[in-house]
Amino acid sequence: MTRIPQQLTMGIIIGNRGFFPSYLVAEARQQAITLFDRLGINTVMVDENQTELGGVETRQEAKTCAALFRQHRDSIHGIVVLLPNFGDEKAVAEAIRLSGLNVPVLVQAQEDNLDKMGLATRRDSFCGKISLCNNLRQYGIPFTLTTQHVCALTSDVFENDLRRFEQLCRVVTAMRGVRVGAIGARPAGFNTVRYSEKLLERMGVAVETLDLSEVFTRVKLLRDDDIRVEEKRRVLLDNADASAIPAEKVVTMAKLFVVISEWVIANDIDTTAIQCWTSLQENLGINVCSIMSVMSGQLMPSACEVDVMGALSMYALASCSLNPASIADWNNNFGEERDKCVLFHCGNFPSASLESPAMGTADIIGTTVGKENTCGAVHGRLKSGPMTYFRLSTDDLTGEIRAYVGEGKSVDDELDTVGCRAVVQVPQLENLLAWICNNGFEHHVAMNHSSTAQVLHEAFTRYLGITTYYHQPATLFR
Repeated sequence: MTRIPQQLTMGIIIGNRGFFPSYLVAEARQQAITLFDRLGINTVMVDENQTELGGVETRQEAKTCAALFRQHRDSIHGIVVLLPNFGDEKAVAEAIRLSGLNVPVLVQAQEDNLDKMGLATRRDSFCGKISLCNNLRQYGIPFTLTTQHVCALTSDVFENDLRRFEQLCRVVTAMRGVRVGAIGARPAGFNTVRYSEKLLERMGVAVETLDLSEVFTRVKLLRDDDIRVEEKRRVLLDNADASAIPAEKVVTMAKLFVVISEWVIANDIDTTAIQCWTSLQENLGINVCSIMSVMSGQLMPSACEVDVMGALSMYALASCSLNPASIADWNNNFGEERDKCVLFHCGNFPSASLESPAMGTADIIGTTVGKENTCGAVHGRLKSGPMTYFRLSTDDLTGEIRAYVGEGKSVDDELDTVGCRAVVQVPQLENLLAWICNNGFEHHVAMNHSSTAQVLHEAFTRYLGITTYYHQPATLFR
């Protein structure tokens, strides 16, 4: 079961300043309760019995709010600041600092109405937001802005901003303390997927390792009629059409699935990177692709060739949008169309992202280990639609973790090949590929059906401290 948070909890701070209309605080509080409840977001906020109208204006009210947030520190994923009037910027900033929470902060300010600019009704939130953001910067508290400088709490604009903020909070939460399982040694021919565990540890990411010899021993100890094996066999059959695969091969896959799953649970693993060739084919006579496909579909992504950074990239994508992610090679040009290319891997994509997924053999690997020893690869064409791509990498030469992100789309152009494949269109793809090569990034890229590049860029640069290149061509296709 994935540990990516499905339902989020937000700490709400409603700013207030006494010489502005205070009734606006009570109004904003009720509107917020209605909105967050409708969107299925849990909230933590002071009420009218704890502070004046449930707002935060004084030092004591800031302390009260901070104490409430500390009581719920293990459940709060983000803080939303609402300014129905100018607000007291110092009190809001101190409430966040005193809470000790290190979570994303969204700042919203209510717009004024031109027919309500008298002293009894004007808000001045337009100005107050600038003052608050100035204070947050002084306090060293990173924050996120709404699309418009001011917007109504009940507007579609703010609702969309809140949805994006949910995604941002989810990916930041998921990436802090993530645990990666590295199963098997890196294939000898793949220097490209080298990575630094020490740099990841500094980021708060732990890597647990498992040798394939231990996996093979545990697989051999499982009986064909073990109830755990039967359960995993049915999961594999439900994932993709396996009518072309010998029954005994599916049973072997199920045994391997049991071993991996139990190790994942025992070690609190969130995402895995597996040595998918050639030891598995030579020792078990199968491919692990279908198992990886299932796990990725369950939002516990699994990357090929012990690509730990690829697994983390997939996990970031999945946690942001709650859509399963895949990993593939930037693999082939698409004729003379330079803004299109082919993404390909043997057969690991989550089946929900594919047209007519079917289990088969991995023909390319089969040329060296025997096609009959590669049963388990998933074949299918990536469904068309918007796509976000993302890649994390550790750079030992500079001692930092870096990333790139962007958006494109999967298209239906004809492609005659096998495995998991896609034709994708990326604006100014040649420039992106040159940037990837010049900056030493790997040939693997994570992707999923979403439009989350902007959210991922902000999450990693602003809140996770990762230098992230955002590929934003001047002219995007429509």
